[in-house]
Amino acid sequence: MPAKKYKITLTREERQGLTELASKGKAAARKITRARILLLADENQANPAWSDGRIAEALGINRRTVERIRQACVEEGIEAALNHKRPRRTRRKVLDGEAEARLVQLACTQAPNGRERWTMQLLADQLIELEIVETISDETVRTTLKKTNSNRG
Repeated sequence: MPAKKYKITLTREERQGLTELASKGKAAARKITRARILLLADENQANPAWSDGRIAEALGINRRTVERIRQACVEEGIEAALNHKRPRRTRRKVLDGEAEARLVQLACTQAPNGRERWTMQLLADQLIELEIVETISDETVRTTLKKTNSNRG
């Protein structure tokens, strides 16, 4: 078994606060589980710290979760380890206001020959063909049209 890269050493006050949090059961289940992970991983206790695999098995969670909580505690502190932080995804918009208007305008026109109506894929292909965008998925077309409350009949 490889040596633990992130060792948790809690102070008496930190350990007391985590024990209180875990035993009261008044917090979110995820937060309580994270507190238990930190308590079991603590190197500064009378009993030897548990291995990640043993903690995961005891709490019914994935070993990787234990590793991530341990890493967050060492790198960012106990609060960061206890509180889940959603990843910040920033995606640029594929369609700006002008391109959205062109999409709605296109969707309101007569469907191509041999078609009864526009499909999302046909609209996406047409936007690319007209060089309004370089690439676009049919799902982006769908969500954009849904957002604009357009009714394609």
